[in-house]
Amino acid sequence: MNTPSVELRGVRKSFRGTTALAGVDLDLYPGVVALLGPNGAGKTTLLRVLATVLGPDAGAVRILGRDPQDGTQRTEIRRHLGYLPQELTYPRGFSAYGFVDYIAVLKEWGDSAGRREQVRRALEQVGLGDVAAKRIRALSGGQRRRLGLAQALLGSPELLILDEPTTGLDPEQRVSLRHVLAELGRTATVVVATHQTEDVAALCERVAILDEGAVCFDGTVRDLVTVAENRVWIADEPDPRARTSWRTAEGRYRNLGDAAPAGAQIVPASIEDAYLLLRRTSGSDAEVAA
Repeated sequence: MNTPSVELRGVRKSFRGTTALAGVDLDLYPGVVALLGPNGAGKTTLLRVLATVLGPDAGAVRILGRDPQDGTQRTEIRRHLGYLPQELTYPRGFSAYGFVDYIAVLKEWGDSAGRREQVRRALEQVGLGDVAAKRIRALSGGQRRRLGLAQALLGSPELLILDEPTTGLDPEQRVSLRHVLAELGRTATVVVATHQTEDVAALCERVAILDEGAVCFDGTVRDLVTVAENRVWIADEPDPRARTSWRTAEGRYRNLGDAAPAGAQIVPASIEDAYLLLRRTSGSDAEVAA
């Protein structure tokens, strides 16, 4: 597909003098894209711009071929996107089914029969079909998170924006969600902000890393891992030549650096290794893994 679903050019956003986005340029196409970055990097702000919740202070945004600054076009964009924010507030007294149906009504789905079918389908996709009639206040934290996913999945959106979607999910539920998102990614653009690098490795085709409000990496998962190749080694003690080291479950130390020293026991690099090295390279005060 030659036309991107999302086009960002020089997008800037500040809050009370603090820069959240510092000139983001990004094109997104159908497939599953991971958005990585430390806390405060601007990930949530960027997702809110993509979801048309926020407008930029400067720069150009085009989503699904439309301009979100135009009210009529913004409404049309919202009919074709799903959004799960990091924290979702649920109205009091709703059942699981009632809440998702309420969101469908807000999206102006007038066909009641079609709407009911889509609501049931979304609940089934996240494994909540058997608790559809249950009040939200009686759901567990993980079930509430999956309910938020259900409302985002309504209508098989062309653009799906998820902020930490696997928070509160057990391993089985995370695997199930990966399957759902992978299927959606065949035709839709799915943007997943996450700290779970195992989800990125299992699900995503592309990774964008945001640091201090700017994109410091944009490429395939393989391209990202290549950044750390021959720069990761195992030793019995932390290596002073490494940029950072941490103790593994086996009692040895994983070292990351500019290059492995001669004779070192080099090990395969991971997404996490590359992420930490890029954070250091970009000039940020990267935290040491523990």
